[in-house]
Amino acid sequence: MTAPALAFGTVVRRSRRTLPLLGASALAGTLSLLALPLALANAIDSAVAGRGAQTWTWIAAALILLGVACDLVDAFTETTCTADAAAWLRRGLVRRMLGIPHRIREFDTGDLVARTSAGAADAAQAGPGVIGGLAAALPPVGALGMLLWLDWTLALAFAIGLALVAMVLRLFAKETAAAAMAYQRAQGTMAARLTEAIGGRRTIAAAGTVDTETERVLSDLPELAEHGKASWRALSAAGARAAVAGPLATVGVLAVAGILVGHGRMSAGEVLAAGQYAMLGAGLGSLTGVLGVLARAKAAVARLGEVHAVPVLEYGDRTLPQGTRTNGEQPAREGEDTGSAGAARTDRSAKAASVPSQGLPAGPGAPHSTHGLLELRAVTVEGPTGPLLEDVTFTVPGGAVAAVVGASGSGKSVLAAVASRLRDPDRGEVRLDGVPLHHLSSEALRDAVGTASERPALAGATLADAMGPGRPREAVTAAAAAVGADGFAERLPDRYDTPLDQVPMSGGEAQRIGLARAWRAERLLVLDDATAALDAVSELRIAEALAASGRTRLVVTHQVRVAAQADMVVWLEAGAVRAAGPHRTLWADPDYREVFYQ
Repeated sequence: MTAPALAFGTVVRRSRRTLPLLGASALAGTLSLLALPLALANAIDSAVAGRGAQTWTWIAAALILLGVACDLVDAFTETTCTADAAAWLRRGLVRRMLGIPHRIREFDTGDLVARTSAGAADAAQAGPGVIGGLAAALPPVGALGMLLWLDWTLALAFAIGLALVAMVLRLFAKETAAAAMAYQRAQGTMAARLTEAIGGRRTIAAAGTVDTETERVLSDLPELAEHGKASWRALSAAGARAAVAGPLATVGVLAVAGILVGHGRMSAGEVLAAGQYAMLGAGLGSLTGVLGVLARAKAAVARLGEVHAVPVLEYGDRTLPQGTRTNGEQPAREGEDTGSAGAARTDRSAKAASVPSQGLPAGPGAPHSTHGLLELRAVTVEGPTGPLLEDVTFTVPGGAVAAVVGASGSGKSVLAAVASRLRDPDRGEVRLDGVPLHHLSSEALRDAVGTASERPALAGATLADAMGPGRPREAVTAAAAAVGADGFAERLPDRYDTPLDQVPMSGGEAQRIGLARAWRAERLLVLDDATAALDAVSELRIAEALAASGRTRLVVTHQVRVAAQADMVVWLEAGAVRAAGPHRTLWADPDYREVFYQ
């Protein structure tokens, strides 16, 4: 399912609570700015006529103070509005990134960091930028109206100059928008390279390629500088054009005002007011600044929208059945009687040679359980250049151990991700105890299914957080004991409360922590080389603990002994199941034996 795209208007609406105050303040400030020339004109005319200018002088002073107060309110409100929008954008972006675990690799990590930090800050300016644009447009419109009130010929002369100014601004906006988008993309590319280099810093140091990598990371600096210069060139070009268009409008108004004075149709004060309105309306300073902010905000929103447009995993509202059934029994499909289910299974078995549809007899692994029946039904996952998995069909009885083997690139990790629902298949279905995984609620899914990998990503403030985020301490310590991580934890200065960034750990210890985190799963554990860094004794102890728990296990492995101890082996080749059966049966095939020695 594709989520609604993040649009510029969406970001603007996010600030709808504070934008009215910002708009009201901007409007009041603009009105005071427009009223000030008229007040000064009346003060001059009153002084010339000998009527005294005190009243109009006080009004002018009050208008100046009002303008200052509005500027202060604008600054405070804009900061608050921008901070709120930036926090909302970052929270939503992080949630979106964590909600697309199978698609996140489409984006470079550093680029995502750049979008989340600088990009969100620029995009958050959307609301204030719109108000700023409207506020910047009010002086020319207001000046045109005031000149029309003074004399229509003044307004006509001003409108001609204003049309030239509008053309300058339109060209400036177009050039700035293109430069802003290019600048942000180049910035993201550099951030991606930097993140990659930091991740491989040991390799770089060992290879002695620091200078080479530095050059690679910063190779886009000239391009970045060029895009920055493009923005400045657009601004300077706009200034040069404005140096012609703006003064032309002012000179035109003053020339007409001089003629009107000669005919006795304007006073000296009104000439002053007309000149001020002409300069106020034709000025480009505030308009170019606001257009630059809007251009950067639109470019940033577009880049954030690229992440938001990626479909996330949607969850249902079902839970798993709690009843019991006999070993190896498969529940009937929803909407089918037992006969139709059996016929459908027979069909699929005919299509996939050597792939069991009913599960295998118990082997040397764990005794079968009443829960944890895993079914993959004609599962296909498409990749950029072809299928990563194609028509994969097999069944793992509850409590059994299925080893997944195959050469590199055969689709093992993709299969593990599909079985644990870290991604959905493009076609086909994965079921647990008869319920399609995508029908389960998020809570039911994660209570039932756990996953651990060869290189677990550990997160949290403390070791306990990494082992069992949000879980009671008793559950965390029990999981740690089950996977042999309790001794390691007890030796730390603050034991389970030791800050995670202060926990020294080997690859094996990291894998133990990842296994402890997955231990909460009640029915299915998907282990993607999750014990590869452990010694044989530790691996055996964990296997015994898993067997005693009675949970179904899908184990991706490259090790012969793990495959030999499993109830069944699923042999993948180029994304398809070449064969499935007991290890001792498959061992007769020399191609199967070769898988473990590549």
